[in-house]
Amino acid sequence: MHVVIIGTGYVGLVSGACLADFGHEVTCIDRDKAKIERLKKGVIPIYEPGLEALVNNNMKTGKLTFTTRTDIAVGRADIIFIAVETPARQGDGRADLSCVYAAAAELAQHIKSYCVVINKSTVPIGTADEVEAIMQKTNPEADFDVASNPEFLREGTAVRDFKCPDRIIVGADTERAIARLKTLYHPLCLDKPPLLCTNRRTAELIKYAANAFLALKIGFINQVADLCEAAKADVQQVARGIGLDKRIGSEFLNAGPGYGGSCLPKDTLALSRIAHDFSAPMTIIDAVIAANDQRKEAMARRITDALRGDIKGKTVAVLGLTFKPETDDMREAPSLVIIPGLQQQGANVRAYDPQGMKTAKHLLKDVDYCQNAYECMQGADAVVILTEWNEFRELDKTYMKSLLNQPVLIDLRNTYALEELETFAYHSVGRPAA
Repeated sequence: MHVVIIGTGYVGLVSGACLADFGHEVTCIDRDKAKIERLKKGVIPIYEPGLEALVNNNMKTGKLTFTTRTDIAVGRADIIFIAVETPARQGDGRADLSCVYAAAAELAQHIKSYCVVINKSTVPIGTADEVEAIMQKTNPEADFDVASNPEFLREGTAVRDFKCPDRIIVGADTERAIARLKTLYHPLCLDKPPLLCTNRRTAELIKYAANAFLALKIGFINQVADLCEAAKADVQQVARGIGLDKRIGSEFLNAGPGYGGSCLPKDTLALSRIAHDFSAPMTIIDAVIAANDQRKEAMARRITDALRGDIKGKTVAVLGLTFKPETDDMREAPSLVIIPGLQQQGANVRAYDPQGMKTAKHLLKDVDYCQNAYECMQGADAVVILTEWNEFRELDKTYMKSLLNQPVLIDLRNTYALEELETFAYHSVGRPAA
């Protein structure tokens, strides 16, 4: 099939590369000429394991191409994905759909034969209806259907998630649109992931509801962790105990400094606004949003408390800046709240992250960025683990202790077993002291 993807961000690039790998002819479109030229040279704008090789291999076979020309690509398309950004709108938190609507109006001008236009971006309920109306107004003669096909890609495992999905959601209102989408995803259906066909509005809501529920699990276990600390219980054992129940599951039950990234903060806020618009407020999600904001602020206080309440003039080494490992994404990362909180109290902050420092340097000022974890710890009064990169799991504890002015480790990801840090003043989350 001839597939066009509008937008070469995280979702568009991963989706395009994977669909090309299935044998479809994929053209990715972006208005950013410099970005397209870099992609043509094999320069990938994001860090995602496996993506660079996938893009380059499929460019070599001719299955994956990049262009800025909407007119040429759209005219021969069977499937068109709209995969542009839908950031939270400043002021009210609703999803900014301006790029979605602009893409719909532009591509409508160039449709020459029947195609299915798919909202791949995360969009509020009713967006497919609006996209359809915009396209019909722009080109009344165009033959098309609009569908919703939300993505469920996790940063760090996005290629695997696309190729081995838990489910494929197809939201369409006509049988011919559903049939074309089934053909598109036929290679995946050979492995029999559940393919759920719904109407468009249901598909749009599934994406928001899924992310909101994941955020709810994170918020819940973080508050359980606070209770564990007060009651001298172990949150990791509590999480394991409840996660063994198949109705609950163990995923997203890791206590820490709060959720971040490009999806959960934006989507929980958008869902809250959508619910209020439909006069069906989701007070549980409102509480999750508030609790997560408070959580990040509380982590800075936790670091201060570990240093006996006074960090003015002291040096804090921060390991990990991205919101999670295996990505360079800094969006809504806890570090963006915690580090300024430490600086406001007079601390000097040194930091190291395997992939996130290039972006972090534009977002976090007056930070001493280091080349590795050990350089970061040299002469520090405490070390904080903010992101659980694998390389932080096997640090030489004896060498760490020799580098630090005092052996204080605040582990906000519960990276280590308690018995591993008996010679440190070790502070973790929701666990009794060693």
